[in-house]
Amino acid sequence: PPGVQTGSRVRVAGEGEPGRDGSRGDLYLIINVRPHPTYQRDGNNLRMRLPVDLYTLILGGEVVVPTLKGRVSLKIPAETRSGQTFRLRGQGMPSLRNSSEYGDLIVEVQPVIPQKLNEREKELFRELAELRK
Repeated sequence: PPGVQTGSRVRVAGEGEPGRDGSRGDLYLIINVRPHPTYQRDGNNLRMRLPVDLYTLILGGEVVVPTLKGRVSLKIPAETRSGQTFRLRGQGMPSLRNSSEYGDLIVEVQPVIPQKLNEREKELFRELAELRK
């Protein structure tokens, strides 16, 4: 049912064990939802953090986003800030009331800082730092 969260109890009338008089009691279900390693649920919407390389965030480009329906391409504009979010419409969870309606996937970009730079790369970053002064 909509709004059911971890720890919720759901009563199913007449589906329990029979009592002494033969009538069936109620069945109580306790809902436990395990966290997903990629997505966090927010109603019918899903949220995720997507690592994006520093160069794409600065210069712009396209990245591939994993969704429940498969991979989709997301255009990242130049000078995108860390933590900026993008909404992929219809890529969330199906509605419990209408299975043809879907929530959205909210993608938060997280910069990936380059590691193990060689001397030329370090030199270029120093030049960039000087230009920004």
